[in-house]
Amino acid sequence: MDVHGAVAEGFEPVRDAFARNFTALGERGAAVAVYRDGRKVVDLWGGTRNVDDTTGAEPWRRGTAQVLRSATKGVAAAVPLLLHRRGELDLDAPVGEYWPEFKAHGKERVLVRHVLNHRAGLPVLDRPLTPADALDPLRGPAAVAAQAPVWEPGTDHGYHALTYGWLLDELVRRVTGGRGAGQWIADEIAAPLDLDLWVGLPAAEEAAGRAGRVGPLPDPQPSGTGPSGTGPRLRPKRSVTEAYGNPDSLTRRAFAAITPSPDQNDPAYRAAALPAAGGIATADGLARFYAALIGEVDGVTRGVTRGVRLFDPATMELARAEESAGPDRVLVVGTRFGLGYMLHGSASPFLSPGSFGHPGRGGSLGFADPEAGIALGYVTNGFRKSVTADPRAQALVRAVRASLGQGSSPS
Repeated sequence: MDVHGAVAEGFEPVRDAFARNFTALGERGAAVAVYRDGRKVVDLWGGTRNVDDTTGAEPWRRGTAQVLRSATKGVAAAVPLLLHRRGELDLDAPVGEYWPEFKAHGKERVLVRHVLNHRAGLPVLDRPLTPADALDPLRGPAAVAAQAPVWEPGTDHGYHALTYGWLLDELVRRVTGGRGAGQWIADEIAAPLDLDLWVGLPAAEEAAGRAGRVGPLPDPQPSGTGPSGTGPRLRPKRSVTEAYGNPDSLTRRAFAAITPSPDQNDPAYRAAALPAAGGIATADGLARFYAALIGEVDGVTRGVTRGVRLFDPATMELARAEESAGPDRVLVVGTRFGLGYMLHGSASPFLSPGSFGHPGRGGSLGFADPEAGIALGYVTNGFRKSVTADPRAQALVRAVRASLGQGSSPS
């Protein structure tokens, strides 16, 4: 496997880990980028652009983008936090204050922060949306507004796998007078930072073939165990297996809020602005976004090149201050959330306890670590069964840690 790109001196372990993902973990096509203190130190890509290309006819190139799945949530979460910083959104206000129709069925006490910390009690839809309905910007929010909570809002947490997007998007529309999260990201985040990152892929980018085809990837044949083995045996707890196998569980129902599952390679799906799971980005776009959350990166504002930073220190602390922790009623493992971001923990290890970001089900990962000045973006076209901690992404995280001389994973 030819690995393309470059790494700065000291980050050679990331190149080695990235190459091993192909030879040992069955990677088909992927890219990883790492920024340190606003400077890119890793920029690697390899394999095929499309997951179903077994001949190498269309190689992954610099600028190839892929669907992020739930790594989109970390990008979308920046929007309400930046609106809050500007004084346009009160995190402790009831959602119904901005969205009156939402108050139905006992949701008067759902706060804005409950949407971001997964405590709103709305991870499922009693009547799932069809893929066509899910692409309609009105029907998803209407379905959530008509849904009764499955637990008392604010009292517990559970991952809002798909409903998160409709909640956040409609809230942003109500606050901004009609501009959805996808357009807000394009205008206020992607444009100033020149990011190859979209929540709603423009027609011109679709026509240019920017996004590769994604799909399931078979598990590699194990020949070892643990981080040094070539095929770690991952055996989920029985409770997790049972939750995913039970069609009546919150777990299955949360991921089935769109039924049947949409075709993520459909141009209509990629064009829809779905803030829960429909983002598309290059690895560099995702890493550069996170780099701008914790420090300055080069950007352009009103035609002038200057350093751009998205989060001030107070907003960054809001993002990573623990809001929810413990057994997750949907994922059935212990999870930790700040406001819109997953936090470092056993279910989703990042670089250190101060890291914050978001994985995508089956592969992708974006996160930042303010103390180390590190931001990472990893995208792939092959999805595995993992939800929060894909072995390929974790191998790259360990390699970054080794490059920094930090040793094994912290608790």
